[in-house]
Amino acid sequence: MSMPTIAQEATGAGVAKSIFNPKYNRLKSNKGRFFGHWGYNFSSYAKSDIRFQGPGYDFTLKNVKASDRPTKFGWTYIDPGRITIPQFNFHFGYFIKDNYSISLGWDHMKYVVDIPQTVRFVGHADKIVSEPGVPSGIFGDANDGEYLTLNEGDLYFEHTDGYNFAAVGVERYDDIWVSESRKQSVNTEVGLEGGLLVPRSDVRLFGLGENHYWNVAGYGFAAKAGVQYHFLKWMYLQGSFKTGFTDLSKIRTTGRNDLDKASQIIWFFENYWVLGFRF
Repeated sequence: MSMPTIAQEATGAGVAKSIFNPKYNRLKSNKGRFFGHWGYNFSSYAKSDIRFQGPGYDFTLKNVKASDRPTKFGWTYIDPGRITIPQFNFHFGYFIKDNYSISLGWDHMKYVVDIPQTVRFVGHADKIVSEPGVPSGIFGDANDGEYLTLNEGDLYFEHTDGYNFAAVGVERYDDIWVSESRKQSVNTEVGLEGGLLVPRSDVRLFGLGENHYWNVAGYGFAAKAGVQYHFLKWMYLQGSFKTGFTDLSKIRTTGRNDLDKASQIIWFFENYWVLGFRF
């Protein structure tokens, strides 16, 4: 029964299909195997328009700049009780073919509006807004099309616990290099994802607001590409880039969730590094 395997190793034949045509091929298929990986990310965001709506106001702040907020490297990254505080990535998947998989993922990014900054105000706000009424501050004094300089007392807006992308993905893999012993390999991963945005937003507007509970605020789609280095048969390191957009139509703001809300479309770019297991 061992003769086919010996012959296979002697001729260098393998099961893998790859657009890169490496000198050696893997001898064992990935089909039917599971994988999971965990790691951390850095993200950047395109400028976006944020629309605020509620009783007595409907205005948009144009081309708002925002950044991520990576946790300073330290014990937080390895403390089991605090490991979810930094910007992390967790994915779990299954190989439906040798070079195709489906996966479930949770990307915990952080989105923080830069303060102070100057933006254009489009729309209107009464002097007294929401119910019960509160003063609208600089927004009630602004004219349509006017530029405003925002300070923390005017607006505090972030998705820091976080800007969570919960997605279903489809991935394809191609081997770049396989060692002669077949114990190590390097391969590419490309894929598409679609899913829901579940932020926990921390917003202060009109002197109101709070660190809200998680809510399904919208949806998103993304494309990704990366490289995996399999240094053991069951363990790998991966570096990837992901870009996509998210449409958030139900962002909580003042805490009066049945009255006041915000919405925005965010384009993001994410770089993440993970440690993975295949079994």
